[in-house]
Amino acid sequence: MTIATRFPPSPTGDLHIGSVRTALYNYLFARQQGGRFVFRFEDTDRVRSTEQAVQNILAGMSWLGLDYDEGPHYQTARFTRYEEKIAELKQSGHAYKCYCTKQRLDALREEQIASQLTPKYDGHCRNGQEGKSGSFVMRLKTPVDGHVIVQDEIRGDVKIENSQLDDLIIARSDGTPTYHLTVVVDDIDMDISHVIRGDDHLNNTARQIHIIDALNAKMPTYAHIPMINGTDGKRLSKRHGAVSVLEYRDNGILPEALLNYLARLGWSHGDQEIFSMDEMCELFSLRAVNKSAAAFDPDKLLWVNQQYIQSMEIEQLASYAAPFFLAIGLDIEEHEKFVAVVDAQRTRVKDLIEMAEKSAAFFGRFSGHEEAAVKKHLRGVIAEPLQALRERLSELEDWTPNKLQAIVQQVAEERELKLGKIAQPLRVAVTGGSASPGIEVTLWLVGREQCLERLDIALQLIRDRVSSA
Repeated sequence: MTIATRFPPSPTGDLHIGSVRTALYNYLFARQQGGRFVFRFEDTDRVRSTEQAVQNILAGMSWLGLDYDEGPHYQTARFTRYEEKIAELKQSGHAYKCYCTKQRLDALREEQIASQLTPKYDGHCRNGQEGKSGSFVMRLKTPVDGHVIVQDEIRGDVKIENSQLDDLIIARSDGTPTYHLTVVVDDIDMDISHVIRGDDHLNNTARQIHIIDALNAKMPTYAHIPMINGTDGKRLSKRHGAVSVLEYRDNGILPEALLNYLARLGWSHGDQEIFSMDEMCELFSLRAVNKSAAAFDPDKLLWVNQQYIQSMEIEQLASYAAPFFLAIGLDIEEHEKFVAVVDAQRTRVKDLIEMAEKSAAFFGRFSGHEEAAVKKHLRGVIAEPLQALRERLSELEDWTPNKLQAIVQQVAEERELKLGKIAQPLRVAVTGGSASPGIEVTLWLVGREQCLERLDIALQLIRDRVSSA
């Protein structure tokens, strides 16, 4: 059997976390099995579907690197095919015209609710309506008795009684097909072997199995993955972090980190936390997917992101970081220096926004000294060592980390000071704050002219504070 999976988002909004995980699981399974990953848009809702949503979803898939083998297909380009299948169902006796008015259906619903019954269509037009005129929808003749067994790769066999279902609409009064019809026809035509989707579709699957049977088509294998909740156990929403995937991009999350985190959000392989894409493709198994809902934890995502920032190949990391540096006006034209800054900061940050903001001092951006850092480190007793450092740094011709480290070490030893006692005030003097990479790297990246200029400012600041004390 040739394996084929699909990811069919509706372009009625942005690409969100739950949809990305569904796409990822379909992608991983297809890649592992040497099969096809098909991408299509379920865009039959002409009122809510927008071109902007299409572009946002495409941008999200591109950023994530989830390349597809086929598509994107658009359901709106396949209406003729759907009409053929609706006619086929009508001809075979599996579908019928329903002329029930909205008023009748509303009254039926109210009556059922009042009787504490589950609202569903009562089959009023199921037989004997031929020759009638007026507006109608097309409904599928769902078996009244018996049950459907959904053979699920994750949940095992799931039994759904046909009495819980009704005769669902497969074509609206304007002739446009509905979701259940289009998704089944697409899966049949595109030879989809495995339908991997959220378990909120489980009831839909029973309905779609009836359509597949009515069309005498081959049944795909189903796998219903658990939903994603917030850390409070409630359905994931915007307050939990259910934002557009492009917002994660804009917030400095790496695509590899997001995919790694989402893969583990419902699937595991021992205690391993960090996986390359190749490893995920090799190890992923539907049988290892949990049945219970997973909890989305933004802090854990940041931790995973931090691991990727620390270990990613430096040029790749720099390419991801560049837009964030440019966004705050930093000049990164000197590529070698920019890469060096990224490398120096990678162990100190959790996202790329933080990296850019903490790197401003290395690109001529100096907004003064933090008051708390000044009070703690720029005291009168440090003026003389800083002045000595300033003089020796001004004479240094070979401005390299090793030479800079030697000067700082020498000045500290001459005054019988521990390195930290002089390195920290020096760090505050040249960056404005108390956190940066190692002092020798910090001095090297800030550069000679900026270091000397900022040391002069710091020394004057110390003198002013001493004189006013």
